[in-house]
Amino acid sequence: MYDTLLLTRDDRGVATLTLNRPEKHNAMSGLMLQELQDAARALAADRSVRVVVLTGAGKSFCAGGDLGWMQAQMEADAETRGREARVLAEMLNLLNTLPQPLIGRLQGNAFGGGVGMASVCDVAIGVDSLKMGLTETKLGLIPATIGPYVIARMGEARARRVFMSARLFDAAEAVDLGLLSRAVPADSLDAAVEAEVTPYLDCAPGAVADAKALARALGPRIDKSTIDFTISALVTRWESAEAVEGINAFFDKRRPSWRDK
Repeated sequence: MYDTLLLTRDDRGVATLTLNRPEKHNAMSGLMLQELQDAARALAADRSVRVVVLTGAGKSFCAGGDLGWMQAQMEADAETRGREARVLAEMLNLLNTLPQPLIGRLQGNAFGGGVGMASVCDVAIGVDSLKMGLTETKLGLIPATIGPYVIARMGEARARRVFMSARLFDAAEAVDLGLLSRAVPADSLDAAVEAEVTPYLDCAPGAVADAKALARALGPRIDKSTIDFTISALVTRWESAEAVEGINAFFDKRRPSWRDK
């Protein structure tokens, strides 16, 4: 059904959505972004699905944006860049607004957009060996379209500890920042995720959906104007000389100019 995802469901109505590009550390390509949109819409419309678990295949949860996809944006015109940025933003919004609870099962590292994916989960459980980081500024980019969800999850003060520096942090700090609810040994991950899933199966699904919508309405507002603002910020940054230098330096396997100063 999908080329970059796996979607399964058990007889309890628990769906598992797996990012399935393990050879690329589940980096988000243009195709994956579109397939995530399609999967989110299908899950939202399926009232027999009670809970959704989001995870990744292989060693990493999600390495962020596929660099080939980002390089293509650097070579595109502004209209194409805006259209592609909107696909990314809409994917995050669809996952964030799923009526079902979304439980993140982070079996490995999460960088850039992967941190954004963790941030749209209602609960995220990770292995205690993982690393995370908002690494965009190393490439001359910014965590724009994921920004509203990261800030909503961490709060501005905690987010500013890691939002701009691109430094990596471990699972314990991710818990302190609010990105992860718990960090557990790898052999305890499935049990920890199941402990988050099970209580929902005793709840009225409509009430769960309404309570989740209420929580979103009472929290930081992420509406069309917010999403449009982040898209504009990302497109502007893609057009910057720093982004051109950062992406080119990565592919040329050299240090970007700002690291030589």
